[in-house]
Amino acid sequence: MAGTVGAVVPMGVAHTPDDTFVRLRRRWREVTAGPVSGQGRDPAAGPAGALGQAAARHHATMAPGPSSLWPDQPFPSFMATPRRLRTMAQAYVVEGTGLTGDPALARAVAEGVGHYRRHVYATGAQASGNWWHWAIGVPKALLDAAVLTDMHTPALAAAVDHFVPPSRLARYSGTSTAANRVDLCLVTLLRAMLDDDHGRAELAVSALSPVFRTVSEGDGFYRDGSFIQHSYVPYQGAYGVTLLSGLATLYAVLRGSPWEIADRSLFAMVERSYAPFVRDGACMDLVRGRGVGRRPFGDHERGREIAAAVLLLGESAPAGQRARWQAMVKGWAERETYRPMLEHAEPAFHARLSAVMADDAVPAAPEPVGHRLLPMSARAVHRGPGWCAALSMASYRIGHYEHGNGENQRGWHTGSGLLYWWAEGHGDQYSDSFWPTVDPYRLPGTTVSTRRLPDGAGAGWGDTRTPWRWVGGATDGTYAAVGQHLSGLESTMEAFKSWFFLDDAVVCLGAGITGQDGTPVETVVDNRRTAARLTTGGDWAHLDGHGGYLVPGGQALRTLRERRSGDEVSRDYVTLWLDHGVDPRSAAYVYALLPGASRERTRARAADRGWLRVLANTARLQAVHVPALGLTAACFWNAGTAGDLTASAPCAVLVRGRPDGSATVSVADPRRDLDELSLTWDRPVAEVLHGDAVLAGGGLVFDRLGVLEGASVTVTVRFGRE
Repeated sequence: MAGTVGAVVPMGVAHTPDDTFVRLRRRWREVTAGPVSGQGRDPAAGPAGALGQAAARHHATMAPGPSSLWPDQPFPSFMATPRRLRTMAQAYVVEGTGLTGDPALARAVAEGVGHYRRHVYATGAQASGNWWHWAIGVPKALLDAAVLTDMHTPALAAAVDHFVPPSRLARYSGTSTAANRVDLCLVTLLRAMLDDDHGRAELAVSALSPVFRTVSEGDGFYRDGSFIQHSYVPYQGAYGVTLLSGLATLYAVLRGSPWEIADRSLFAMVERSYAPFVRDGACMDLVRGRGVGRRPFGDHERGREIAAAVLLLGESAPAGQRARWQAMVKGWAERETYRPMLEHAEPAFHARLSAVMADDAVPAAPEPVGHRLLPMSARAVHRGPGWCAALSMASYRIGHYEHGNGENQRGWHTGSGLLYWWAEGHGDQYSDSFWPTVDPYRLPGTTVSTRRLPDGAGAGWGDTRTPWRWVGGATDGTYAAVGQHLSGLESTMEAFKSWFFLDDAVVCLGAGITGQDGTPVETVVDNRRTAARLTTGGDWAHLDGHGGYLVPGGQALRTLRERRSGDEVSRDYVTLWLDHGVDPRSAAYVYALLPGASRERTRARAADRGWLRVLANTARLQAVHVPALGLTAACFWNAGTAGDLTASAPCAVLVRGRPDGSATVSVADPRRDLDELSLTWDRPVAEVLHGDAVLAGGGLVFDRLGVLEGASVTVTVRFGRE
C-alpha cells in the first residue's frame, strides 16, 4: 500500500531552546532505561548489575583504531559496535549499575560515537549492503546513546540527516511501512532531540498515521488481527514486536508533550493480534518469520519483548485494559519456567514486571481456552484445558516460508500444514535447538513430497505462495474447522488437508494427495524432540509424557527414533508418519492427536468406535461428526452434502447442536468471493434466534460472506421437528 504522508515540514530551522525538549529527553531516559528499585545497594545484583558489568567490560576494552573501536569487531560492525555504545550509555543512566552518572563512562560513549561516525557512519559515505543498518539499526543505537548521555553532537545529526532525510517519510511504501516506518519515526524523533528540532518531532509523529490503519493487502494489521511484513509473512513475533515496542515507547515518551499520539487503535491489537501467539511467556514460531532458528529459546526472548511492550503500553491505556494486560503478563511470567522473565528482564522491564508481580491486587490470568483463527495470515491457535496447538499454512496470500540474508534456508515446508502443539511441561519443545536439528522434510503435521530441495528454494523474502485461495476455516470461538488446499514448494504435490479442533483432540484429515516428482509423499503425524518411550498398539500410539495418537482404518503408521545434530548440538527425536508412496494418486489419511493424554486414555479412545464419525474425506469435501459434542464440522472444497448438511458453494461450516433443539451455526468463506451461501439440513430450520442469516426454504442463506475477509459468522437457530 502506498500513500503520501503530507507536506514535509522544513527542517534545520533554528529554535530557541526551551523546556519542551529538556522534558522530552528526561522522559526518554525514564521510559527506556528506568530505575530498578531496590538494587542500588548491591551493584553486582540483578539486571542493573549485569548491565553495569557489561558496560565496564566494554569501557575497559574499547581501543579506537583506524579499522575498529573494539579489536574483536572490525568495521563496519553495524550491529555490535553501536549496541555496545548504547549499553554503556544505559549503564550511565540506570540506577544500581555501579557506573550511574560516571563522567568517564559518558566521555567514553562520546568518544566512541564520534569515532564510529568518522570511520563508518560518516556524512557522504556510501550506504552499501543492507539499507536497514544505515537508516535504522546504526542511527537508532547511536542517537539513543547520545540522548541518554545528553550528548551534543552536530556531526552525528548531520550524518543522520544524510542517511535518513525527511523525504524518507514522505511516502508510505517500500521499506517504509509497518514496523520499519515506526523505527524510522523513532530515529527521526531521536534526531529531533539532538538540537530541539520541532519540525522533525512533528514529522516523526505525523508520519506514523498510516501505521494505525487496518489493511487488506500488504504490510500492517488486518481486521482479523493478522500482522504482515514483507507482504507475505505473518510477523507478530519479530517485526511486530519492533512495532509494538516502538509505539509503546512513543506513547509513553510523548504523553503530555505537544506531540502526544492521539490514535489508540493499536491498543485493540494487544489481545487480538499478539496475545493469541504467546503461550506461557513464549512467542510461537509460526509468526516469527525467518528468525526462528537464530538462537535457542528465541521464542522465549520474543515473548519477553512482547510482555515488556504490553506493560509499557499499558501505562498509556485506560484502566480496564491496563488491568487485563497486567494480569495477562503476570500469568505468562508465573508460567514461564524455562527462561524466567524476571531473571532475563532488562532493567526498565524488570522494574515494571517486579511491580506487577509484587502487587497482590493483580491476579495472574490463566491461559485462555478457545480458538483464534486468523484467515488473512493462514494461522490458527487452539487452546484446550492444559494444552495448546497452532497451525501454519500457505496460500495465494501467504508464503510457505521466508528466507533472506542467509537465514532460514531450510524452512521450506513450514507452510505445508505445520501443526505445533504443547502439553503441560513441554514449553521448550520448539525452543531448545529444534530448528537446527529437526529433519526439515518431516515437520509435524505436514504433507510433503520428499523431493530434495536446495537451500533457499523459492523466491526470497516470503514470496513462496501457493496458487490456492481456499485456506482458512470457520470457528465459533471454542471449536474450529480449518482447511488448506495445498501445493508443495517447488513440487507437483497437491493435497486437501483439514483439521477439526475439539476440546481434547485435533482430528486431521487428508485427501486428494497426488504427486509426480518421482519421490514418495509423506504425511508427518508428529516429530517430537524427545527420547520418551513410544508405545504402539495397532491403530493407536502413545508417547510417554506427551500424548497419544489415533490412526484408524488399518493405516500403516511408521516410526523412527533418531538422534540428530546441527549447530554443534544434538537432540533426540521420535517421528511418526504415513507413507503415501511414490507419485500417489488421490491418497488419503485420517488421524487424531490427543495432547497430554495418558496411555490408558489413548487406548480407551481408540477402542471407542463411536466417539468420531468421518462423514467424508475426499478432494471435494472433508467432514466429521462428534456425537458427544453434538458437533458437525466440514470443509466444503466444492458444493456438496456432509451427513444431513448441504452447502451450495465452497465454504467452512461448524454446527453445534444443543439439547433444547437449538444449534449454533458458524460459517466462513475462506476464498473470499461468495455473494450468497445456502445451507440446508434434512430437517428444516424453524427460526433464526440470533445472528445475521435469512431463513429460506427451511434452510439458511448468508449474504456477502466474501467481504468479511474469511471471518466467521455465527448464528443461533431452532430446528423444527424431524
